[in-house]
Amino acid sequence: MTPMPHANRVLSTMRSIMFSTHDFDEASFTRANKDIGHDITFVRPRLDSTTAGLARGFDAVIVAVEDQLDEVVLKRLGIFGARLVALRIKGFDNVDLAAAERIGLRVVRVPNYSPYSVAEYVFALALSLSRHIPESQRRTRDENFRIDGLLGTELFGKTFGIVGMGRIGMAVARIACGFGCEVLAFDIKPAPMTAKSAPVTWAPLDEVIRKADILSLHAPLTPETHHMINAQRLALMKANAILINTARGGLIDTAAMIEALKSGKLRAAGIDVYELEGKSFDHDLSNRILADDVLARLLTFSNVVVTPHMAFLTEEALKDIADTTLSSLTSFEKGEVLKSEVKARPKPEFANVF
Repeated sequence: MTPMPHANRVLSTMRSIMFSTHDFDEASFTRANKDIGHDITFVRPRLDSTTAGLARGFDAVIVAVEDQLDEVVLKRLGIFGARLVALRIKGFDNVDLAAAERIGLRVVRVPNYSPYSVAEYVFALALSLSRHIPESQRRTRDENFRIDGLLGTELFGKTFGIVGMGRIGMAVARIACGFGCEVLAFDIKPAPMTAKSAPVTWAPLDEVIRKADILSLHAPLTPETHHMINAQRLALMKANAILINTARGGLIDTAAMIEALKSGKLRAAGIDVYELEGKSFDHDLSNRILADDVLARLLTFSNVVVTPHMAFLTEEALKDIADTTLSSLTSFEKGEVLKSEVKARPKPEFANVF
């Protein structure tokens, strides 16, 4: 017997396909779509030139950070009938926006989701590193219960540097203030303080880097911000500083960071994103030789925590992502204004800032 549709359900005539689908993606979108009725097909493969054919006959493709949307892939999507690319992420550096406009593909994203998903994760990394949690866990698993060499530091009274003060950066600032930190922040467009804002001291980028005991990155990845944390900027940092990156891997010159770790210039690093993560993150490589020499070297440091781009991964954030993406699909189908649309920039911005 065919089940009756929900009374409030309006079935969509637009077909969408989601690439790089995890179980949690399918579950969250299915829940959010229950009373909306979009026709979504979930597939596991990543979108690239070899899998673009899966999108044949679909009006929209729903993609993630690991999907490749260069000009070749976008042309194929257009030929196969796609009219909309819906990024279920905030960043859009994996999309050739200029090519999308030439081809006639609209691009939307999720500009905002629960900022506390990432903000709280920043402190999970910072506390793990400042209190040697990974090393102490390794010892106790080996039944070594000695605490020599595990002397930690407190966050209270430290200078917490934040680069990029959007919703996530501001949430990090509020939490840092709760720990009793002094917050020093940089943004290309410093926001006016309100009653709900955290007490933040705005400063030039290099001053934030130089004074921070913990430096957390929350800037978008653009041509201007690529490798903004390079050898020169790492040399500015305090010798006992901790570097946290939950934004985009390309913000850091990883080879330069490894040299800073080797020399003892950088005390520790918490890395949830990595510039070449597409070749390793979201893959089970436990039975293979890791071919990425840079990542392999990074994993040898006891004062580095590497996690596979999962700071966003909370129930609350996934609900926000699904709701926003489905709303964009609805607006596109109805011919309404796409509030979350992104387009190619006419010219580089802020080139001299970074």
